[in-house]
Amino acid sequence: MTNIADMSRDALVVLERELSRDFELQKSNKLALDLTRGKPAPDQLALSAAMDDVLAGDFFAADGTDTRNYGGLRGLPEARALGAELLDTPVENVMCHGNSSLTLMYIVTETALRYGLWGDERRWAKASTVKVLTPVPGYDRHFTLCQSLGIEMINVPMTDSGPDMEEVNRLAALDDSIKAIWCVPKYANPTGCIYSDECVGELARLPATAAADDFVVFWDNAYAVHDFQFPRAPLASIANLAAEAGTADQIVMFASTSKITYAGAGLGFLATSATVLDVLEKRMSVFAIGPDKVNQLRHARFLNGRLEVHMARHAALLKPKFEMVEQTLRDGLGELDIACWTTPAGGYFVSLDTRPGLAKHIEQLAGETGLTLTPAGAPFPCGKDPEDRNLRIAPTYASLEDLSVAMSILVLCIKLSTVRQQLGLSS
Repeated sequence: MTNIADMSRDALVVLERELSRDFELQKSNKLALDLTRGKPAPDQLALSAAMDDVLAGDFFAADGTDTRNYGGLRGLPEARALGAELLDTPVENVMCHGNSSLTLMYIVTETALRYGLWGDERRWAKASTVKVLTPVPGYDRHFTLCQSLGIEMINVPMTDSGPDMEEVNRLAALDDSIKAIWCVPKYANPTGCIYSDECVGELARLPATAAADDFVVFWDNAYAVHDFQFPRAPLASIANLAAEAGTADQIVMFASTSKITYAGAGLGFLATSATVLDVLEKRMSVFAIGPDKVNQLRHARFLNGRLEVHMARHAALLKPKFEMVEQTLRDGLGELDIACWTTPAGGYFVSLDTRPGLAKHIEQLAGETGLTLTPAGAPFPCGKDPEDRNLRIAPTYASLEDLSVAMSILVLCIKLSTVRQQLGLSS
């Protein structure tokens, strides 16, 4: 098909009629398709079914701990070893607690805000305004967390190799009310990029050059092992680089097994310096007597020594879905110059940009056919995409058959919305 921008008005009118007819046919099918969130599909969850049998009545950890009882706030050594593998950091730097890294992110952020992370007088709440840097498009849960704590967010653009570090360094050095930056360094949500070695190095040094002496890099490595091909794509170790830069006290890393085993019954991990771990353990002892060590033990026995084998099985299920997304977008939109999208080699999302001003309309059109998309603007703080052009696609949960139908509908909606915009028709 000819580039839409080069088509005559008469040709566009004809195309709009054809697309509108196809759209009405899709509406009549009364479908119920959902591409909203990056959830593991049932066949992915089934990969961990054997985990329920690994304890076989033996609840004692390697160090003799009876996992059925209280205590052990930092987690079992063998569970912490799993977190150390995910986060590429020494095991002594790791805490394993709860089933959600998001919960740990909230605890750490609130502690930094109200109590401080270092056992000294530093705490963010001393500033009249607290701000964080938010690479966009990014992870909506980071934004919701900050919004709930009254933290202002400052957008910085994402590139193919990570946040725009020139802008990050400039902003952090100018304003001591900027206290942190959120990072998803491997298969970033939603673009799927991997931070370059240079970018990781700059982020490791950032707390030393920031105007705020309590600046923190939040390193949410949610997709550390979620590759589609093996051996896994490398990511520079921010823990090692921070140790060299003298900033280890101001780097906090997070991970979980939510998309490795069971999304609602996994393990959450954080890793940081001994100083910060001591502060966090003291803070958490107020509301926690100990984590679910039985769950930690079964995860450790199931995954330690076979994590890559397990993730390769996930990849075998996910890679065809992402290939289908890429193929459908390329076949349907590739020659029209009306959209661009990412082609990640792992993770859970594809980021798609339409022409400015169309994302919300495309979401609305898709909803009329029965296809639910993540709300347009979700990858931006407060859901406000300044250009109204970004859509996050989550292919993982749908079956291949449903995903094929959903992507065909999405392509149709993008074409129809774009043609109508080109014709100057009201959305």
